[in-house]
Amino acid sequence: MINEIPSKYDPSTSEDKWYKYWMDNQLFKSTPDSRPSYTIVIPPPNVTGVLHMGHMLNNTIQDLLIRRARMRGFNALWVPGTDHASIATEAKVVQKLRAEGVKKSDLSRDEFLKHAWEWTHKHGGIILEQLKKLGASCDWDRTRFTMDEKYYDSVIDTFIDLYKKGRIYRGERMINWDPAALTALSDEEVIYKEINSKLFHVRYQIAGTNEYVTIATTRPETILGDTAICVNPKDERYLHLHGKKAIVPLLNREIPIIADEYVEMEFGTGCLKVTPAHDMNDFMLGEKYKLEVINMMNPDGTISEAGQLYVGMERFDVRKKIVADLEAAGHLVKTEEHMNKVGFSERTDVVIEPRLSLQWFVDMKEISKPALDNVMNDNIHFFPPKFKNSYRNWMENIKDWCISRQLWWGHRIPAWYTPDGDFAVAKTHDEAFAQLSAKNASLKKEDVQQDPDVLDTWFSSWLWPISVFDGFYSEDEIKYYYPTADLVTAPEIMFFWVARMIIAGYEYRGELPFKNVYYTGIVRDKQGRKMSKSLGNSPDPIDLIGTYGADGVRVGMLLSSPAGNDLLFDESLCEQGRNFANKIWNAFRLVKGWEEKVDDTLEQPESSAIAVKWMQNKFQQTLAEINDDYEKFRINEALMTTYKLVWDDFCAWYLEMVKPPFGKGMDRATYNASIAIFENLLRVLHPFMPFLTEEIWHFIGERKSAADSICLAQWPDAETFDAAILKDFNQFAEVVIGLRNVRKENNIANKEALDLKVNATSHFSKSFDATVKHLCNLDSLEYIQDKPSGCFTFIVDGSEFFIPFTANVDVEAEKKKINEEIDYTRGFLKSVEGKLNNEKFVNNAPAQVLEQERKKQSDALNKIKMLEDKLSSLN
Repeated sequence: MINEIPSKYDPSTSEDKWYKYWMDNQLFKSTPDSRPSYTIVIPPPNVTGVLHMGHMLNNTIQDLLIRRARMRGFNALWVPGTDHASIATEAKVVQKLRAEGVKKSDLSRDEFLKHAWEWTHKHGGIILEQLKKLGASCDWDRTRFTMDEKYYDSVIDTFIDLYKKGRIYRGERMINWDPAALTALSDEEVIYKEINSKLFHVRYQIAGTNEYVTIATTRPETILGDTAICVNPKDERYLHLHGKKAIVPLLNREIPIIADEYVEMEFGTGCLKVTPAHDMNDFMLGEKYKLEVINMMNPDGTISEAGQLYVGMERFDVRKKIVADLEAAGHLVKTEEHMNKVGFSERTDVVIEPRLSLQWFVDMKEISKPALDNVMNDNIHFFPPKFKNSYRNWMENIKDWCISRQLWWGHRIPAWYTPDGDFAVAKTHDEAFAQLSAKNASLKKEDVQQDPDVLDTWFSSWLWPISVFDGFYSEDEIKYYYPTADLVTAPEIMFFWVARMIIAGYEYRGELPFKNVYYTGIVRDKQGRKMSKSLGNSPDPIDLIGTYGADGVRVGMLLSSPAGNDLLFDESLCEQGRNFANKIWNAFRLVKGWEEKVDDTLEQPESSAIAVKWMQNKFQQTLAEINDDYEKFRINEALMTTYKLVWDDFCAWYLEMVKPPFGKGMDRATYNASIAIFENLLRVLHPFMPFLTEEIWHFIGERKSAADSICLAQWPDAETFDAAILKDFNQFAEVVIGLRNVRKENNIANKEALDLKVNATSHFSKSFDATVKHLCNLDSLEYIQDKPSGCFTFIVDGSEFFIPFTANVDVEAEKKKINEEIDYTRGFLKSVEGKLNNEKFVNNAPAQVLEQERKKQSDALNKIKMLEDKLSSLN
């Protein structure tokens, strides 16, 4: 049998073989039945995407949660899918067309969408296929795409419903504008960066006088849109200017000077230029004082006709030109270096422009309240809980959500307009015409046109936990799988996605969308830098899998991945994962190799019997810790606990304890127990290392059908364990280490049998004596009352152990070594007593520190006494 097992584990053949086996036998498929459900919905990766290290981490965690749930008897469903990613996908398609010499503006909407669908069909499934290489156990028959017909319908229906409820409205508001993508952005799609800028101090003349006021700005190009100057009404420096007018530099346009407490007297010069069309706060002042609104910038970031000067020039080129012109005209007072936060588009990484624009919004105030309450009261648990604070802060200060995007790829807004500006919100052209013609009998159907804009991508993905089921299945099926169990995601999309899914869950299902949210950290390199293609510090996950195996990479990713904290990824972790897989494989070959040595006539040795009993109890103790780690989403701790159980307890101790002497047979009871223990280890390993465990599972026992796959094997039952035997083992381990140290320090070969004499305390356990003899090659183990002379000694838990000198021991060298150790320990004791005799230290040190120092003193005194006794016996 052992000859049929490869000497080395080959991940490349094993992974393809077992993934095909799982798929062919539909082991990941879920349909409602009598079992309780356990559902995870994948955070849908962009259809533009390929697998990166963040995906690896996130999906590894999802997979181990779903695999464990499957083993625990849940009807486990992991729903996969992709997001249409409006801005990113449209940019990719535009880029592709440009390379082919085609401009988007040369195409009709339908022609462009045909290209977008072709691109999506070609590239959209790449990342899902890559997830299969990782071992992702999704129900692939349920794969969803946010532009699927039924999903599309649910998004449009949601828009119409919220509009009818008065929660969606259309209005001209100051929004974030992306001049590269030519679309509006929500506040959450703007990333603020600290930028070294310049602060320009510009003087404005007071009309009809020779007086000037100085105003500081980082955006001098917006002077073209100034329609007022504002001062604080209490600022005595400017009381005489109230109601007067100032002249805009270069343009010579007169603008009013207004007074409002919004202006901080202490900030800058205390004067503020007001540009209502290009600043959020200025817009509010403009509405309050009914100021003129000059939209001096085109959508692409060039200066518009309304700007009068620099028409058609790019905004940052204008900044350089206007500064030079202001200086030449005597209006530039000074320029200072200035650090300020500048908003960038999350998708295109260009500087956004605040822009006055007619857009569609969701009124978030009322609809978001249940989502705040049910996170703060822990109906929905965040792991780690620290993210509740930032969630609360965002939700308590929530702003209306701009949901319209000036794109063609996405869910088209179901609003229909007449030539005179009237509009209706309806699902179809016919429905819209019926509504509008009821108000205007002369209206022609062809004059009713649909809004050209699409909805924010997040407006479709906020429905993900609902819409992956809604419309595709019956209401009973939705109730079976919803709410889902756990969500694994990144904290940077807490507001984009998590909060909004919770809002949608309470709005449309009347309950939470998931019970737990596990936030992963950001994958960084060893230097702490975020991994990115531009830095060249992000390895290709598929290449890593090819080198270390999927299981090796999964383990490597999780070894240093505490919840919510960034992961400093080092490829050596994957190597450690591969080494762990090899260790398990070699341990399996060792155990399976004993099958040929089983002798049914042999009784189980006492040393093996206690070893089996200890390992069974150690497994139960560790299983309780692993289960607790899972419940608290301490995933990397669950892995480390499992890792130590296998590597340290099973491989380093148990296998050595039960391994038969060279040339000897093995009893049936120990072999069967070892196989049972190994199978339990495979069960707890399986979520982390699915391919390796399935391979060994089929070698280690007879598996008659797919129902016998380890995927469906029962997670071990938690049972009570005997704490006493675990404590006894700790004593035993110290004895073994003590004996091995004596051999090592005195160059005594392992094949040379020793005698061991023990002067034991009353609480010392003898239960592992047979195992000590077996493991340490002892001729005899004797308990004594008196201390013998001519022995090596060591102490474990107060009990003294004596190994009589063998013929080749150099007594004088041993005495010299003991004297050196006594001198060292006395020096250590002197330093400790120096602290304890220092009144200032004793009075100020914490009680715990004092206790530690006194223990050091006691231990040193005991060690000196033991060494002196040992020296006396040698003399």
